[in-house]
Amino acid sequence: MGTWDTGPFDNDTAADFAGDLDKAAPEEREAMIRGVLKRAAGPGDFLGIYDGERAVAAAALVVAQHPDGTAACPNYGPSKPLPQLPADLRMLAVDALDQTVSHRSELAEQWGEAANWPKWRQDITRLRAVLDPPIPPQKEALFEI
Repeated sequence: MGTWDTGPFDNDTAADFAGDLDKAAPEEREAMIRGVLKRAAGPGDFLGIYDGERAVAAAALVVAQHPDGTAACPNYGPSKPLPQLPADLRMLAVDALDQTVSHRSELAEQWGEAANWPKWRQDITRLRAVLDPPIPPQKEALFEI
């Protein structure tokens, strides 16, 4: 089937990753998520499509546990509960998402050729914004001289 929509788990690779998480022992799940994010965020010449799809799914799982986040896909995401993920995964997920949309990403290249590229990019931006919200501009204080 491949890819059927723009969501983090709306492709075979991410759905399979969710299944792998469900099959894994509870104490192994955090390490699996961390490994996927590290692989995507790490240095390399090119990020393959499957690593990119898994990274987006893993980042969505980190977002799901953030106070400002939303639940991961109930249909294709993991059905078994995940352990509480450590906060340090947030910045790792940001780095992985940044690589996923970079010029060195096969996934971004493929989506760039699709009609619904803007929607996919918007979904990635939304995930990233939860994990690393922009700092609001500060108003300059007015001082009397």
